[in-house]
Formats: sequence, structure tokens, C-alpha cells
Amino acid sequence: MTTWFITRHPGALEWAKTQGFSIDRHCPHLTDVNLYEDIAAGDSIIGSLPVHLAAIVCQRGAAYYNLSLDLPAHLRGEELSAEELTACNARLEPYLVTRISIA
Repeated sequence: MTTWFITRHPGALEWAKTQGFSIDRHCPHLTDVNLYEDIAAGDSIIGSLPVHLAAIVCQRGAAYYNLSLDLPAHLRGEELSAEELTACNARLEPYLVTRISIA
């Protein structure tokens, strides 16, 4: 069982360290290779994934923890420091994402 942190943001990595999270593997992006070949049932995936990728993570039996923020409009699109993430109430929230078919 591997804990992955999927982020391209240095501030998010630093924030995770300040929170004491144990991260086994860090990737800046979730690619088809690590999604389909490396991520396995029982793994934990941390990040802010697009919903279709979060659904695949969950379908493969991994747990998905979204890095959620209360981000004010003036900070959108900005690189945030660990301190700014904390000020924006950064937190990990577990989600179970399931794709449904519409007939």
C-alpha cells in the first residue's frame, strides 16, 4: 500500500510536510502510466484531481483524498506557500467518486 501525493505545487508539498503526512511517492501529474500500471487497490491518493481521474482511482480500489481549500477569488491561479494554504483552511477530505452511465 502506497501513499501518493499528486501535485505540481511546491507549497502543497511543503504544507504536507508541516502536517506530518507520510508520502511514499510524489508525482506532479497523474499519468496513464502511473494510473493504470502503478496505482493499486489499497493505495491512498492525495491531490486535487479532475473528477474523471478520481473516479478511475476509486474504481481501482485506491482511496482518494482531495486537497480542499477555501480559496478566495484573489488567490485563484496563484502559487501558494504552505502558510497561505494553512490560512485557506487546507485539509484532506476523503471522497468516493463513481462514474455513472446515463442511458
